[in-house]
Amino acid sequence: MDFSYFLEGFANSLTLTNLGFGLLGSLLGTLVGVLPGIGPALAISLLLPVTLGVEPQSALIMFCAIYYGAMFGGSTTSILLNAPGESGSVMTAIEGNKMARAGKAGAALATSAIGSFVAGAIGTGILAVAAPSIADFGLTMTPPDFFAMMVLALVTVSSLMGKSLTRGLLALSVGLMLGLVGADPTSGAPRLTFGNPEALAGLSTVVIIVSLFAVGEALHIAYSGHLANGEINKFNGNWRMSRDDWKRSWKPWLRGTALGFPTGVLPAGGSELPTFLSYALEKRLSKNKGEFGKGAIEGVAGPEAANNANAAGALVPLLALGIPTSGTAAVMIAAFGQFRIDPGPMLFSEQPLLVWTLIASLFIGNLLLLVINLPLIKMWVQVLRIPSPYLFAGILVFALVGAFTIRNSKFDLLVSVGVGLLGMLLRRFGYPITPLILGAILGPMAEGQFRTSMQLSQGDPGIFISTPFTAIIYTLMAISLLWPLIWKALKPRFIKQ
Repeated sequence: MDFSYFLEGFANSLTLTNLGFGLLGSLLGTLVGVLPGIGPALAISLLLPVTLGVEPQSALIMFCAIYYGAMFGGSTTSILLNAPGESGSVMTAIEGNKMARAGKAGAALATSAIGSFVAGAIGTGILAVAAPSIADFGLTMTPPDFFAMMVLALVTVSSLMGKSLTRGLLALSVGLMLGLVGADPTSGAPRLTFGNPEALAGLSTVVIIVSLFAVGEALHIAYSGHLANGEINKFNGNWRMSRDDWKRSWKPWLRGTALGFPTGVLPAGGSELPTFLSYALEKRLSKNKGEFGKGAIEGVAGPEAANNANAAGALVPLLALGIPTSGTAAVMIAAFGQFRIDPGPMLFSEQPLLVWTLIASLFIGNLLLLVINLPLIKMWVQVLRIPSPYLFAGILVFALVGAFTIRNSKFDLLVSVGVGLLGMLLRRFGYPITPLILGAILGPMAEGQFRTSMQLSQGDPGIFISTPFTAIIYTLMAISLLWPLIWKALKPRFIKQ
């Protein structure tokens, strides 16, 4: 860790422009976290076309702030409405909503916000220390090593996301096919273009992301009729925690951080797994087991900390290796690509000021989120009253206009509609979206590493298992494929439904 660059990054992140974008991202992130059905991936994808003319540094700061902010905001609807704003807040709803119904909404919201801050700050600190070392290690990795890492990310996320392994792998296959569209990088032969010359340049990653998250979600909501609605529990504005609440919360905050960060670094399929594990762990360790299911504050503190630490952990492989381990991280990859910046081992040496400004902004963003969120909870509650038809109609229009303006292409607009319909069908039949996104983004990258490896070995496939690192990676991949079966057997021991 280079402290001179770190201090310079702090100074740079505190400029009026960058601080303004960080504040805007924090507010937008909280907003999309609060609104059920809208997550950080959707919000960032919508803003990708809009930020083309913005300085890369400022835009990336805003996107990271949105990522963190959504983790904060998602707990509000979980607690007050029993409708998680994003997937990582599902476990929070179990105990948080029960606390709200018992008149303890303030304590639930406070432990959620403070736990998110603690986990985010610790996670960002570990990110600052660990990422440069991992980047240095990445410089020693060979093309077969990178190929193995990418295959691990693709297979692992596909196996852990969604209702079944089969559906995850099918979604991944569709994403890989979308990534193949265009001219072959070596021979120039057209692939899956169906005679359309505009398709030779390939499908825009930004268009695919905008379409799957925004257009697909809007069409799905329109098809299903409405978002899940419920009675908003009253909140009087008093969010203070009692001494007992603090005593029961601080250990779950730390344990949740310890669970969330490493699962973010690894391709573990998002924040659902660490939040569930955190909830199960707190239930097992709590001296107040009888309160679980009735409003136990530990069941809010632990999962919320795990949720935010997971987001910090996901940035480690993103920045250090250029490999996303979640849907939102995949969208961030597209954001870097939009500004012709390649995240990975060379990022820390080629653009040190950018990466350290980004990391420093995360510390500042965490503090901003804590300061602005607790006093503004009443305002966020009012946002929940926006009729969903108006909300998603606006998202649909905004997304289609954005898809067209990226390259001012009618072809991109047609692709957006087609991919949006695909996204709607996937949601309709319970197929996960994240494997598809990762397939479209990582697929071409993995292909490049595969070609390079085969050229280095003169066509010998043994190069892909020629190092201890690749052997370890493929072993982990085998475990991930079997993990759904293992977890099904172990789950009853962790938590009783």
